Amino acid sequence: MLAYRHAFHAGNHADVLKHVVLAQVLVYMAAKDKPFSYLDTHAGAGGYSLESRYAQKNAEASGGIERLWQRDDLPPALAHYVALVREFNGGGKLEQYPGSPAIAHLLLRPTDPLHAYELHPTDEKILRAYLSSRKNAKVVLADGFAALPHELPPPSRRGVVLIDPPYEMKTDYARTLGAVREALSKFATGVIVAWLPQVAVVEARELPRRLFNAAAAAPKGALHARLTVAEPGDKGYGMTGSSVVVVNPPHGLADTLREVLPFLKEALAQFDGASFLLDTR
Repeated sequence: MLAYRHAFHAGNHADVLKHVVLAQVLVYMAAKDKPFSYLDTHAGAGGYSLESRYAQKNAEASGGIERLWQRDDLPPALAHYVALVREFNGGGKLEQYPGSPAIAHLLLRPTDPLHAYELHPTDEKILRAYLSSRKNAKVVLADGFAALPHELPPPSRRGVVLIDPPYEMKTDYARTLGAVREALSKFATGVIVAWLPQVAVVEARELPRRLFNAAAAAPKGALHARLTVAEPGDKGYGMTGSSVVVVNPPHGLADTLREVLPFLKEALAQFDGASFLLDTR
């Protein structure tokens, strides 16, 4: 797990889907005056240089954020997301990409706690420095899966949990499912956002269904958004897309994604068979 660095993948199509959904969830949560907590179990460094040797190795942002950066026909939710990335870049050209805790930092209010967990010591150090001036922020060098039960329920009884491990190890699929079950047992009304890759392994194919089953008792059910943009590699491997499952999705999120997903399918497609799915239960 410590070998994983998100800098290689920053700004790719999976980041676009994940961060559009996350941003909309946080906007909806902030519409009420009462504070809410944000918990990031696999926070990363907070921000990534798109000009670094890591990002340039496969230039994955060219199939993600770069395809949206200069467009003037974006649906409102996508325009909002691109505006956040632009704000992270100081309003200038696209040189940096914000990670999930940076998206949250830009959208949370001073009264909303932000707790971030990261296992890679270099990324944790960078994130700690980035959030050092933020009130109500906590950055911890620790396993976010293990920390989750101790964080819930939050004092305000309102909260968002983001679970997006790298899935380099197949155990991450089972741990994600276990984390969602654990979170719901302690905080049934919490909004849980789980990201997962679309890859050719049984665990990835089965996880959305299993997450839906785990969310059966959630007061507001669950939502599954999937975006497929690429074909598998020559040997049938590689990430062809990604999914986001939201437990207790805020009101209006499904309607927003009905507008966003068809646009992203066209904008980010790398082959003629690109597709999307939106399932609510």
